[in-house]
Amino acid sequence: MTASDPKADLRFYLQSARDALLWKLEGLSEYDIRRPLTPTGTNLLGLVKHVASMELGYLCDTFGRPSGEPLPWLADGAEINADMWATAEESREYIVELYRRAWTHADATIDALTLDTIGKVPWWPSDANEVTLHHAVVRMIAETHRHAGHADIVRELMDGAAGMGKGNTSMAPGDSEWWENYRSRLERAAQEADRNA
Repeated sequence: MTASDPKADLRFYLQSARDALLWKLEGLSEYDIRRPLTPTGTNLLGLVKHVASMELGYLCDTFGRPSGEPLPWLADGAEINADMWATAEESREYIVELYRRAWTHADATIDALTLDTIGKVPWWPSDANEVTLHHAVVRMIAETHRHAGHADIVRELMDGAAGMGKGNTSMAPGDSEWWENYRSRLERAAQEADRNA
C-alpha cells in the first residue's frame, strides 16, 4: 500500500464533482440550462454560478487570496438568491469560464497553503469564522457534490440523461425497458407499503 497524499485526495474528489456538474450542461439549449424545474427554481446554469461563487469565497477570499472576479450577485444589496440563476445577459460561456477560473484560483490556494492554514470566512459571524484550509476544502467538496446531485436529477427530468459523465454513468446497466420495469416495480412496492401502513 502506498502513502496517500491528502491534498491529492481532496483535489480528486473536488474535481470529479466539478466535472460532473459541468457535464450536465452538455447538449442542452440555453432555455434548458436555465429553466427552473423545482418549486424553488433549481436550474443547471444557476447551480454552476452558485458553486463558482462559493469556491471563490471559501477557497480564495477566506484565505486572503481574492480572485478579483466581480460577483455583483453577492454584493451588499444584491437581490436574494441572485447567485442561483443566470440572467439572460449572463451567457453560458461566461458562467462556465467563471467557474473554470474559480477552480483554477482555488486550486492555486490549495497548492500554496498547508491544510492546517487558518482562514476567516468573510460572511460568517466574526466570533466563529475561523476554518482550516482542510475544513474549507471538505466543505467545498460536499457543496459541489450536493449540487451535482441536484443537477443530476434536474437533467434526468429533462431528457433522461443521468450519471457522473460520459463513459462513467455509475448507473446500473439497463436499457429503457429495463429502467421502466425497475421503476414500475418500485412504484408497486411503494403502493403496497402505503396500503399496509
